[in-house]
Amino acid sequence: MAPVSRIGLSGLAVMGQNLALNIAEKGFPISVYNRTTSKVDETVERAKQEGNLPLYGFHDPESFVNSIQKPRVIIMLVKAGAPVDQTIKTLSGYLEKGDCIIDGGNEWYENTERREKAMAELGLLYLGMGVSGGEEGARHGPSLMPGGSFEAYKYIEDILLKVAAQVPDSGPCVTYIGKGGSGNFVKMVHNGIEYGDMQLIAEAYDVLKSVGKLSNEELRNVFSEWNKGELLSFLIEITADIFSIKDDKGDGFLVDKVLDKTGMKGTGKWTVQQAADLSVAAPTIASSLDARFLSGLKEERVEAAKVFKSSGFENVLSDQTVDKKKLIDDVRQALYASKICSYAQGMNLIRAKSIEKGWDLKLGELARIWKGGCIIRAIFLDRIKKAYDRNADLANLLVDPEFAKEIVERQSAWRRVVCLAINSGISTPGMSSSLAYFDSYRRDRLPANLVQAQRDYFGAHTYERIDTTGSFHTEWFKIAQQSKI
Repeated sequence: MAPVSRIGLSGLAVMGQNLALNIAEKGFPISVYNRTTSKVDETVERAKQEGNLPLYGFHDPESFVNSIQKPRVIIMLVKAGAPVDQTIKTLSGYLEKGDCIIDGGNEWYENTERREKAMAELGLLYLGMGVSGGEEGARHGPSLMPGGSFEAYKYIEDILLKVAAQVPDSGPCVTYIGKGGSGNFVKMVHNGIEYGDMQLIAEAYDVLKSVGKLSNEELRNVFSEWNKGELLSFLIEITADIFSIKDDKGDGFLVDKVLDKTGMKGTGKWTVQQAADLSVAAPTIASSLDARFLSGLKEERVEAAKVFKSSGFENVLSDQTVDKKKLIDDVRQALYASKICSYAQGMNLIRAKSIEKGWDLKLGELARIWKGGCIIRAIFLDRIKKAYDRNADLANLLVDPEFAKEIVERQSAWRRVVCLAINSGISTPGMSSSLAYFDSYRRDRLPANLVQAQRDYFGAHTYERIDTTGSFHTEWFKIAQQSKI
């Protein structure tokens, strides 16, 4: 048959289906394929129901590939790892020189770089494209982070500009990220920042609920209010929604029946591993990952609670009276200040990788495409974009004059919340580590001199001096022994 479609999509789990319908709805005829053919029929049926959209289903890879106009562009949305290699193998047998494959999954960036090289040897183009926004975003406008072949990006730029989330005043939430696996890397760090955001929100909830004794109705009102100001964001909005949902299987609210055990797919872990590899401090993101690990030890925590209770551990919460209104305001400020630190860490990680790989990533442009469609979308990203517009070489978001001023204005509230939490026996690892990050970064002198002296003492690692240049070694042990005689 003659080619009918402008683009193809392989992999029809919900994200794949939704993205295909989004593309079709924007006026681009699309062919779809899935190994399990029932998913193909399901997608075709949805396209009919959702407005007779120009979507064509195929049950075999050959007719699927041949239905797409040349140069062919195919998006894959399958599980990362081996399934991607399998899909490439299936499709590339029917592709011709100049055709292009785009991986839209959460893939490890080096896998994308390996595949891009292998594809180039066959004369094929390759893109690794981060897609954020969940199922809703995929259907109505995600944030898209394509990296790899610029030529391939140019093939489909017109489609991506229409399919991506549209933000008034700043345009479609897509940009060519850069070479190699940069698109996947940026999406990975986006997910790491998302881990941090979610943990900080959970800590705000814990302090308000456990110390402030706020009910779910009050929490819903607080988060709804916060969502009208500087914290306006998708995650704050959905948090307010969660507090309003009643349990359909019993009394009370559903949130109180959800098991306190957080799952994870791995992008947060990758982010922390990359931060360590690049020697970039990312304590807020790391503490959110640790919090997920600890949440997984539910059975151990239940036992530990019994052990400490029988060992005489007093619950320090019961006897406190707090001014609710003041607490709510303090927690809002602590959440905002902590969030600035978390984003600063994420941006620094992206920049360090960009320098290592020669990607020349534009941090302000990343903040712009995260303003809509994606899970971390927030009004606050506009401030980040403007900070990098003011100074593209900004060493750290914390030292942008606007953000510095905001942190200074909020630091008293931030410290009050962290102290209150500590004295109440409530863990706030995200807020505490953000505060420690700020307090370390803003000090011109840290106790690292002692650590370096210790290293020189036991390992002759040498040290530098504050009053002259060069490396020095001191026989600390000998001098100490002599002085003891």
